[in-house]
Amino acid sequence: MTSTRFLIRSAALGTTAVAAALVLAACGSDTGSGTQTSASAGAEDTAGAHNDQDVSFAQDMIPHHQQAIQMSKMAASQASSAEVKDLAARIEKAQDPEIDTMSGWLESWGEDVPSSMPGMDHGGDSGSSGMPGMMHTEDMDELMEASGRGFDTMFLTMMVEHHEGAVEMATTEKDKGQYGPAKKLADDIITAQNAEIEEMNKLLGKS
Repeated sequence: MTSTRFLIRSAALGTTAVAAALVLAACGSDTGSGTQTSASAGAEDTAGAHNDQDVSFAQDMIPHHQQAIQMSKMAASQASSAEVKDLAARIEKAQDPEIDTMSGWLESWGEDVPSSMPGMDHGGDSGSSGMPGMMHTEDMDELMEASGRGFDTMFLTMMVEHHEGAVEMATTEKDKGQYGPAKKLADDIITAQNAEIEEMNKLLGKS
């Protein structure tokens, strides 16, 4: 009798353990599936959380940055001031990665990425281009032909205007954009370029 009771009890305990293991496995599977689905949905929501202003900001700021980089590259061989050369190098180092970042956003959104060459026919004001601070072709040609102190003064004067345009564009993005990373980049641009504007104005005061 005792042996029979022991076998029945053991069988019951075994069945309970198996059932418990199955329940835990099922719960684990459900939880994992739910988490994965939520994460995927979250990623999709984040990727899609942008508006037309975000697209315009990236599409306009890319050529705007490209022109600033082209101006900065000239300084390496044409500037006479070590301070101007240093500033130009910092501008190039900061803005080149930002172009890659914005290009990545546009690609992920299925939008056109501007050409790698900046359009030099945009005016120095917002005009129809929507890009304030962009230099005319004539301005760029004149800068390309300058050298020494003349280049330094011209570069600083043009870059102050160029930066002011970028700050204006970034301010619009902060006010009207939706995509978090784009608004954060806009804030970074405002902070960095306002500081550089102040630096350039001081350098112009020295000359």
